[in-house]
Amino acid sequence: MSRLKLTQIKSGIGQSERHRGTLRALGLGRIGKTSEQEHNPVIAGMLRKVRHLVKVEEA
Repeated sequence: MSRLKLTQIKSGIGQSERHRGTLRALGLGRIGKTSEQEHNPVIAGMLRKVRHLVKVEEA
């Protein structure tokens, strides 16, 4: 499995509660915070929901 480096680039303020919850589940919570996750179907689905708030790179 490959690893992904996720960085939050926009605020969760004004987003739905589900989007804020998804950010927390990904290990993010403030602009500029970075998290590394394994690439799997669950993470891919979460990233589709908040793709406008995060930047995704290969780790």
